[in-house]
Amino acid sequence: MGFMDAVKSVYSNYFNFQGRARRSEYWFFYLFAVIVGVVAQILIVSTGEIGAGIFGLVYLVFILGTIIPQLAVAVRRLHDTDRSGWWLLIGLIPLVGFIVLLIFMVGDSKPGANKYGANPKGA
Repeated sequence: MGFMDAVKSVYSNYFNFQGRARRSEYWFFYLFAVIVGVVAQILIVSTGEIGAGIFGLVYLVFILGTIIPQLAVAVRRLHDTDRSGWWLLIGLIPLVGFIVLLIFMVGDSKPGANKYGANPKGA
C-alpha cells in the first residue's frame, strides 16, 4: 500500500474499528500526521502571530479531525497482530507502554485469517 492509498484508506474507514490494517497503512498514516504537524508548526512559528493565528486554527481542526481515524487505524493494526484494541490502553503507562505498543505496531501480521478478519496482505 502506498502513501496516498494509506491516507485515503484511513479516512475512508473513519469510524471503522473492525477488521485489520497492514503495517504500511498504519505507518504511512502516522507519517502523514507527523508531516502535517511539522509543516503546521513551521508556519505557526514563522508567522509570529500571538495565538498562532489562522495556521494554528487550521492545525487544531486537523488534530481534532484526525484523532478518531488515528485510534481506528491503531485498533485495526492491533487486530492485524491478533491483539485486542484494548491493548492501546497500555500506552498510558509511562515509557513501558510506549515501548510495548511500538513493538506491537512494528510486528508483522499474523498469517491467515484470525478472529478480526482475513489477512489484508492476501487481499
